[in-house]
Amino acid sequence: MENLTKKLNKLLAERAELEATLFDRLYKSILQEAIQGNLVPQIESEGTAEELLEEIRAEKQRLVKEGKLKKSVLTNESRIFRGEDNKYREKKDGIISLIEDELPFEIPATWTWVRLDDICTYIQRGKSPKYSLIKKIPVVAQKCNQWSGFQIDKAQFIEPASINSYGEERKLVDGDLMWNSTGLGTLGRMAIYWERLNPYGIAVADSHVTVIRPIPNKILSEYLFAYFSSYTVQSVIDDKSDGSTKQKELSTSTVKNYLVPLPPYAEQQRIVAKIHKVLASIMSR
Repeated sequence: MENLTKKLNKLLAERAELEATLFDRLYKSILQEAIQGNLVPQIESEGTAEELLEEIRAEKQRLVKEGKLKKSVLTNESRIFRGEDNKYREKKDGIISLIEDELPFEIPATWTWVRLDDICTYIQRGKSPKYSLIKKIPVVAQKCNQWSGFQIDKAQFIEPASINSYGEERKLVDGDLMWNSTGLGTLGRMAIYWERLNPYGIAVADSHVTVIRPIPNKILSEYLFAYFSSYTVQSVIDDKSDGSTKQKELSTSTVKNYLVPLPPYAEQQRIVAKIHKVLASIMSR
């Protein structure tokens, strides 16, 4: 009887492992279809990504005029376009370069490729904290960013008075992407910061986490999360990093220069909704 119980437990464990593996493969497959424009149809009335980029440029100009962004965000911008030979090129600092070799797959005609820095208002590593036992201001470390989501309960806390040394931009806001940027085993793991999950009302990131802040109402955090969670990005994360095996890290310049397949905003919303719907359907079975 004891042997039978052991066999049954072993079979149940193997089944659970198989189901987890199958779910992981399905999830990655769904993400891949999503970021290549195959999960939802393109709708002409939603416009194009090029039109969205024009809106983003106008928004950046407004923020610069209001003193909320540096003027350099306008001068450092790259422009990616298709030439008459149907090949992608990038114009930056007056220089035009062919970038076909950098592109991992084809995208729909209404989409475009962009550098991550051109669709965000802030991309920066956190800073090394002065820790405290006073549970007032949490600091997001790599262990807080799990593929299952942002986990504030894993955070330590900074010395409350040290918050004065943090610029306002370093305080996390709703929808910030937090990308683990150092360390073997944690490199590349990402989560989205949601204010509703933080009972302390304020939080900052430590120096091992890169904070990515997309332009609100133009770029959906959940869409970027889908892209950076995908096989396309995660399968080559080590190749994109610098340093030795145990000290791998993603530099801020590498993060800023990541190429992103960009759909119109309404399509971003439909993609994210479809991902949630498909996953909910799979998990309910």
